[in-house]
Amino acid sequence: MQAKLLSLVQNLNATLSDYILIFLLVGCGLYFTITTKFVQIRCFKEGWNRAFSSLKLNGEKQESGMSSFQALATAIAAQVGTGNIVGASGAILTGGPGAIFWMWVIAFFGMATIYAEATLALKTRITDKSGAIKGGPVYYITTAFKGGFGRFLAAFFALAATLALGFMGSMVQSNSIGSVFQTAFGIPAWVVGIALVVICAAIFLSGIQRLASVTEKIVPIMAAIFLVGGLVVLGIRFRTIPATFGLIFKYAFTPQAIIGGSFGAAIKIAVSQGAKRGLFSNEAGMGSTPHAHAQANVKDPHEQGVVAMIGVFIDTFVVLTLNALVIISTLYTEGGALANGYTGAITETLYKNNLAQTAFGSVFGERFGAVFVAICLFFFAFSTVLSWNLFGKINAEYLFGKKNPRLCTTVYTCIALCFIFLGSVASNDLVWELTDFFNNIMVIPNVIALIALGGIVSKQAKEH
Repeated sequence: MQAKLLSLVQNLNATLSDYILIFLLVGCGLYFTITTKFVQIRCFKEGWNRAFSSLKLNGEKQESGMSSFQALATAIAAQVGTGNIVGASGAILTGGPGAIFWMWVIAFFGMATIYAEATLALKTRITDKSGAIKGGPVYYITTAFKGGFGRFLAAFFALAATLALGFMGSMVQSNSIGSVFQTAFGIPAWVVGIALVVICAAIFLSGIQRLASVTEKIVPIMAAIFLVGGLVVLGIRFRTIPATFGLIFKYAFTPQAIIGGSFGAAIKIAVSQGAKRGLFSNEAGMGSTPHAHAQANVKDPHEQGVVAMIGVFIDTFVVLTLNALVIISTLYTEGGALANGYTGAITETLYKNNLAQTAFGSVFGERFGAVFVAICLFFFAFSTVLSWNLFGKINAEYLFGKKNPRLCTTVYTCIALCFIFLGSVASNDLVWELTDFFNNIMVIPNVIALIALGGIVSKQAKEH
């Protein structure tokens, strides 16, 4: 039964990621890049300054919502997860080093898309009777489309988001944590799962202020640790850096040389892997991070829009790229285990869950490399679980919590905790495919609404 389900979901994902997803993501990114006059370039410095000019690891408590940096940290916590380590590894293994180039392309245009998402999330958010801020795609979808069609699209998105982020997405994160901890420390995955459930429950039940307080501390620290480790590896392997970039650009356009097959089939795999894993990594166009940015206490939506772009930049062009460079420079350059392609006996020992550990281990030593990646992945994935739980909860409340929000939140949290535990012991391939599927279908209603409200976004960008 599980094998049949896996095959079905894989076929659906292939259709979505190879055709629909690429068209929607690149098309939406191009549209907003042009209509905002390359906001990701024009306003990059402004976004950087707004994001980090008042960086604090212990920001002032907000009466409602979050500070701008807390909202960014919560968004980055969602973006920088297993997609940066395990997802990027899977993309390189399946699509070759060239898949990273297509991730860069998706991310560049995605910076304009996420500007639109954050801007509209601020424009359409509401404040309920208790003073809590609620915002996200369901609110700008119903703004774009009135009546039954708008309610249908919003409900479709909310259901997909609840499943993709609150439930299936958490399974991916806990599955990856359990796997690397078992490799690094020999701790059974089910033990790791129980520990995650206990820690997450304490934060889930404490409200949005506790979550914001945790993410604003975890995100800068976890990024710094990973960056230092990655830069040490690249410093030691500095002679291979030119060849590493050469492989990325070479196999972006001639991937069949390393992954086999015809040119057409190979280029399709490289591009689709870049798009699919790029979406899972930076989430631009997926509709997840607008939930965080909608909470920002800023005077103008544009202010948080440019800050949101920095999240995509950090996720893809810094963290994911650093991980990819470590993998390619140690394993794909001359003398590396995968220099001749992903063929032979090596396929039995290297896979997406341990590729990064192997790469870091080739410089740090097998034991320390596994431990380093396990610790980094724990923080990456754990922070993602926290953010995704919040995003899923917002959509669950939209669907089921209008009459009794507290009961809805309690039931949702209990179910989410069960999925976190199940993910730590479930089949990795099925978990990833299901998450990809729900991520993919979230894109459709989100992008439709973004395009429909494109005039508002372009006007906002032109005013600044």
